[in-house]
Amino acid sequence: MTNALMASLQPQNGEDFPEISPGDTVRVHQRITEGRNERIQVFQGVVIAMRGGKTTGATYTVRRTAAHGVGVERTFPLYSKSVEKIEVLRKAKVRRAQLYYLRNLQGKAARLREKRFLKA
Repeated sequence: MTNALMASLQPQNGEDFPEISPGDTVRVHQRITEGRNERIQVFQGVVIAMRGGKTTGATYTVRRTAAHGVGVERTFPLYSKSVEKIEVLRKAKVRRAQLYYLRNLQGKAARLREKRFLKA
């Protein structure tokens, strides 16, 4: 009984999302419902935090710089039916699990070093 309950609580749709980590530049496609209309809204930015591991309540926070240098952060559930897809644009080499220090940086100072993969 307990195993069936635990299995039902595990995320089912997590296999189709790519592996994301702090420092990645991602493009999140989210389904937005406005009245009867439904549309896809894209939010592109850097993942600055991951919370909750791989559980059903796991979330990730994405930060982008909007017009006039205003920072905008959005927290998305990792396993959400409203998130259509996640595209990983860049992977960065970071040494922290939470990149909250990026909130205080602007322009070139806020750049992250890109990961280089060896081609075999």
